[in-house]
Amino acid sequence: MKIRLTTNLIYQILFAICIGVTYLNIYELTFAMWSATFLFTLKKAYSVTVIKYIMCFAAIFGIALISAYFNSQKTYNLFRDMTYLVKPILGILVGYQLCRNINIKPLYTLLYTGLFIAGVHLVLIAYSIVIYRIINIHELRYLTGYFSDFEIYALIIACFSTRFNIELTYRKKVIFIAILGISSFLYLSRTNFIQFFIFFIGMLGYLKLNKRSLIIMGSMILAATAFYSVIYHMNFTRNGKGLDGLMYKIKNAPIEAFKTKIKTDDYRDFNDNYRSYENIITIRQVSNQGTSMILFGKGMGATIDLGREVWSNDGEFIRYIPVLHNGFMTIYLKSGLAGIFVYLIFLFFLCRQSHSDIPIVNEINLILTATGIFLIMATWVLLGLYLKIENKSIIIGFLLCYKELVNKASYRQIPNATT
Repeated sequence: MKIRLTTNLIYQILFAICIGVTYLNIYELTFAMWSATFLFTLKKAYSVTVIKYIMCFAAIFGIALISAYFNSQKTYNLFRDMTYLVKPILGILVGYQLCRNINIKPLYTLLYTGLFIAGVHLVLIAYSIVIYRIINIHELRYLTGYFSDFEIYALIIACFSTRFNIELTYRKKVIFIAILGISSFLYLSRTNFIQFFIFFIGMLGYLKLNKRSLIIMGSMILAATAFYSVIYHMNFTRNGKGLDGLMYKIKNAPIEAFKTKIKTDDYRDFNDNYRSYENIITIRQVSNQGTSMILFGKGMGATIDLGREVWSNDGEFIRYIPVLHNGFMTIYLKSGLAGIFVYLIFLFFLCRQSHSDIPIVNEINLILTATGIFLIMATWVLLGLYLKIENKSIIIGFLLCYKELVNKASYRQIPNATT
């Protein structure tokens, strides 16, 4: 069988590469790949909608840059932060540009890219267990990945394939859901579990504010609270294997990012609640430098002094950190309350999608709304769109462009419509 290398196929491959490169956890490579793709796929014009989204991040970038001028940050830190703060803008534009036309089959591209990533993940898990005999949850996640937001998108598309106009036989649909579902579960990521829940109920229409959705959401919250109260009073092993380790993480999750007092001399308390420690230190160090810092931050290149060296995910001891787990606190550090306000405007735009008479557009709107709601939580615990290995910004740009293409195609089909 001959494979014809068309322009659409090239764009599909580029999309898969731009998503896949983030899983290598080499930020320099990700930034280089995204930048090259941006230049290669540059468009002549952009819609008001996508400009509106990227202007929010451009404003945060601008505030941080101006603040840096008045705070004399180190040159290396300044340029490093430039790449961090421009990443959401670059991601949205790359995704927007890669959705070249409707014939590229955007939703199929999302689905099959996710399926490929899930397959690679399952192979890595099997290899680690069979060859290296690794069954400890923490070691397994260290080797095979901590989470995969993209696979959740693909899983949701597979679950609701009919509504997305994706033609799959029943057998193929079951296989796709099984591969994506098992792979997503084996990350044992609390954020991915929450992401799937938000996206699933979002596709069912329960994220819309009405009496029915409020009753259902209220019932779910009560059930979750009851479930957590049971878990909270159970004893799980901190470094346990399999389900035991997962349940310990679930038990600690609501406390980890919101605790206000940390025993820094207690190894377990410090490590289990490290995210809260970062937040406490950031608020203290920024607030102590005056009102201007609170409003506009310490600027691009600013760091937080942890007061001790800690072991990072990059495999080194660090004391001065440029970014925190909490995206809101990172924005507060760089651009103050002004930056947080702008970021909230972006989330508002993303969550507030207009109703359309075109069914597929409404389905995309549901995913974008769910993305916005999920980002509120994801930004608090895992940097959101500023995370070095995230790829949701590409998905957002990709889906925004697809919506526009569908709307234009539908408009042209209206009798007597002018272009």
